[in-house]
Amino acid sequence: MKKIILTLFTISAAVMSCKKDTAIPVTDSVKYMSYTVNSTWNYEVINSLTATTTNYTLTSTSRDSTVNSKAYHVFTNSSGSANEYYILAGNDYYKFQNLPANLSGNPIENIYLKDNVAVNASWNQTYIVTASGVPLTITTVNTIAEKGISKTVNSIAYTDVIHVISTLSVSAFGMPLPAGAITTDVQTYYAKKYGMIQSKNKININYSGIVSNTDEQTFLKSSDIK
Repeated sequence: MKKIILTLFTISAAVMSCKKDTAIPVTDSVKYMSYTVNSTWNYEVINSLTATTTNYTLTSTSRDSTVNSKAYHVFTNSSGSANEYYILAGNDYYKFQNLPANLSGNPIENIYLKDNVAVNASWNQTYIVTASGVPLTITTVNTIAEKGISKTVNSIAYTDVIHVISTLSVSAFGMPLPAGAITTDVQTYYAKKYGMIQSKNKININYSGIVSNTDEQTFLKSSDIK
């Protein structure tokens, strides 16, 4: 169960291979992501539990891949993780990835942001998987906590920022896990043009003898948007 919950918040999940397509999404600097070729984002990840800090660079390539009739743009990750696939469809921001093998390896499309949703409104996503022979229904609820705010990250002031809070629930054999088994504090901030500028993933699990804690934050240190 521990691996099941933590996996949902892993940024560097493996991404499946997709059919090559020549169309590249049009760059729109007023949106909450840029797809311009050779744009880079330098991130710092701080793990409060292990007191370790790591860094990685996300780079926009000249490639894209078609998935479910959508042309996902390809980004490389300098940490050695699999490529990351993103697309903006209308006002919906998607990330495409495969769940790990212990969750059946199912491919999923995750809507991580809706820039036209009002404050306090939310959207749900449900994933049905099987882990160790147990059928699981995993639901994430993403809520717009703030819009149009200013936020300073690494001494850089960003405007037109959207703050998203995400919560998670799990059901096994159709029955929800008891209250308190999983507690989450997952918050993400997105700035126009720059995308994600800060995220917080704090997840506590205490269920059926499994006790696990995650406390990690990611910050945008610098970027070069072409």
